[in-house]
Amino acid sequence: MDNPVSIENRARKLGELIQEARVAAGKSAQECAQAVSTVEEVFLRYEAGDASPSLPEVELLAYFLQIPIEYFWGTEALKPEGTLKAEVNPQLLLGLRSRMIGVLVRKARLDNELSQEALSLKAGLPAAEIQAYELGEKPVPMPALEALAAALGYSLRHFQDQRGPIGAWMAEQRAVQDFKKLPIELQTFISRPVNRPYLEMAQRLSEMPVDKLRLIAEGLLEITL
Repeated sequence: MDNPVSIENRARKLGELIQEARVAAGKSAQECAQAVSTVEEVFLRYEAGDASPSLPEVELLAYFLQIPIEYFWGTEALKPEGTLKAEVNPQLLLGLRSRMIGVLVRKARLDNELSQEALSLKAGLPAAEIQAYELGEKPVPMPALEALAAALGYSLRHFQDQRGPIGAWMAEQRAVQDFKKLPIELQTFISRPVNRPYLEMAQRLSEMPVDKLRLIAEGLLEITL
């Protein structure tokens, strides 16, 4: 019963975050609208909370403004992350991502053994809309996707771009942030080119099956005894 209200509140909060990010980046609403392949009027409705962008649109906006996508979840501070690295076709990307998200929603629903009607009750969304989302006929607004993800037991990251150009950029940003969280001694060790062979060896070891690692450990133990 509370889902429609929470979705409405989330839409308003998302709009505030979008406007804050745009202003901080010094971009106009028209520029941001073009970046996510929509018109300025629609983008301003996003900022006002009267309508909501889809996850692919939010991904494009984060990419365009060079900020972590987690900022739009309300979990990251607003920090620009460098310059745009590659051109993307927003219209093509939005269509592909909407269809991919629809497939992921359908798979998650089936994995949970839920009908569209049952998911409709859990998420507080009309079953007809869920069907349109799953078929890729309609992009999923972010607040609706959040409600679906919560009802299906998934985080929003499950539906994010993983292999496309924006997904690669987001993975790079997360890697940079993780690196900054390391102790300075480890940062220094990793940054030295002379230590690269040790890092490559550690990577290969991390990818080995447990039984092979055990054999290597036993061999080293015999040598040291």
